Amino acid sequence: MEIALDGRPVWTTELEVRVGDINYGRHLGHDALVTLVHEARARFFAAHGFSEWDVAGASTMVVELGVRYRAESFWSDRLRIGIHVGRVRSRGCELRYDIQRADDGGRVAEATTSLVFVDPATGRLRTVPDELAGVLLGRAET
Repeated sequence: MEIALDGRPVWTTELEVRVGDINYGRHLGHDALVTLVHEARARFFAAHGFSEWDVAGASTMVVELGVRYRAESFWSDRLRIGIHVGRVRSRGCELRYDIQRADDGGRVAEATTSLVFVDPATGRLRTVPDELAGVLLGRAET
């Protein structure tokens, strides 16, 4: 699986690998990496005034996840997670994640999530909120 990371990330955060993120192989576990990606996405939304359960009135739902591992990561590593925007469609979007060690820039993994937007009252799919579309497409007011 190849995950294209075009251009510069639209947003970046740093997270530390915790002892509970380490598996029996003494490196970052795959389940923990997914949790770190989730945390990065939640921080991205929060930085823009949203939460995953309220993006301008819509809830988000992850419908697809992919990960490509490049190197090990260990307890106490600081990871820099850059979020890139993939496809933006009428009812969903794709976010891509570049996970690197903050100290040396070594790439640990790339990941991708496909999100859809749901009306929390009805549970039905709805369009990507304009406020988020502006952020994703670089048209947000600052």
